[in-house]
Amino acid sequence: MAIFAGCPCCVGRRDFSAGGLAIASAPLAAERALSQPRSDTVAAAKAPLPDYAPLLPPITARAWPVDPRKGYLVKELKTNIFIITDGGYQSLFVTTGNGVVLFDAPPSFAQHISQAVAETTKESIAKLVYSHMHVDHIGGGGEILRQNPGIDIVAEDGVARFLSKQSDSTRPVPTTTFKDEVTLTLGSMEAHMQVGYWHSPPGDLFIYFPGRKVLMAVDMMSSSSVPYMGLDLTMDMDAYIKVFDQLLWYDFDILVPGHHSNPSTRDDVRLVKDYVMDVYRPMRRIHESDHRALLSQAAQKYGAENSYAIARVLMDSEIAQGSNEIIGRWMTKLNNVDVWADSHCRTALVFYEWDIGRGSHA
Repeated sequence: MAIFAGCPCCVGRRDFSAGGLAIASAPLAAERALSQPRSDTVAAAKAPLPDYAPLLPPITARAWPVDPRKGYLVKELKTNIFIITDGGYQSLFVTTGNGVVLFDAPPSFAQHISQAVAETTKESIAKLVYSHMHVDHIGGGGEILRQNPGIDIVAEDGVARFLSKQSDSTRPVPTTTFKDEVTLTLGSMEAHMQVGYWHSPPGDLFIYFPGRKVLMAVDMMSSSSVPYMGLDLTMDMDAYIKVFDQLLWYDFDILVPGHHSNPSTRDDVRLVKDYVMDVYRPMRRIHESDHRALLSQAAQKYGAENSYAIARVLMDSEIAQGSNEIIGRWMTKLNNVDVWADSHCRTALVFYEWDIGRGSHA
């Protein structure tokens, strides 16, 4: 992808621009600290970088280019439904005749959202909907509220309860909440919103516009790429495995997954589902195979009583075997397979060994 922007909430997803690392809203002290690097960071910078494969040209050709001087791109997906992206993150806004409804406010381009809306319509922002609680997707909410005082902020009850405990001015507490599901209407817009739990414990939203066949469901996949680290940071792999069929149940032809520039298609969902299942099944097989020779070797080296060291050797071996298999099968089909395959295999292994177990036939 052209720009990988955003995520203050986790190490790894950070703001990048064509000119290099961009630190959004960094305090002056932090900027000074960065200008005087510590010795350990200097040493880390001198360490050799991994040899990751380049992005696949046929896949990256699908990405919508974003003018780095402007910092964002707006496209009309269907009548009155617009996507705004900086190349790394996505949000939607809908013109209704009675005001604009904005879905998510990523901090990586939140400062541009009101301007982007004004360039598109004379309607002002009336509502902001949170898809889930993660900072990298809604951490621009405070900026939107500052620029549009008095807007209604909508979220599912679980997300609202979580945010009410955080005292986070970048994620203002919702003013309207609902439990499980609701149909949000304003003017010409109808959006059916239902909670799921594939990603974050307080809940994630399926946001569906039935009259337009547009679906928004954030942080389970990205267009033409494998999921992010740990199968997109899922906290419930059982729910994550099932989410792809739940997505395909909807009658949509455009999916907004929250990352990269261009939206996804039904075929993209099927492809990533195949990848995820191809991670899970081999890890189950590998874990059930005979590891007695490796365990004996580890016990001899570390001592039979050093159970953590023995367990670590076994898990690392299983993950490496699974990762090598996945890389061999998927490197020509999706971007970033070699970047995250080991992370995905670890997540699948933990799920099978501790959550599912050998007695399960699921």
